[in-house]
Amino acid sequence: MISQSDLKEMSLEEKLRLIELIWQDISVNEDQISVPESHKAQLEKRAQMVREGKSKFIDWEQAKKEIKKATR
Repeated sequence: MISQSDLKEMSLEEKLRLIELIWQDISVNEDQISVPESHKAQLEKRAQMVREGKSKFIDWEQAKKEIKKATR
């Protein structure tokens, strides 16, 4: 098992690769993962807004700028 001290010694690339491997492993058994009803309701709410033309979309570069600005 990987300990917290092991993680501290890993590079960012190694940590991201580990996350990727974990998600790949989890996705094989995605049918065993239960999604909370609150998440399903939120997704349906957002889908309804898209269908009604009430959603605003921006490109990824603009989104990154807004996230950086909001977290400063």
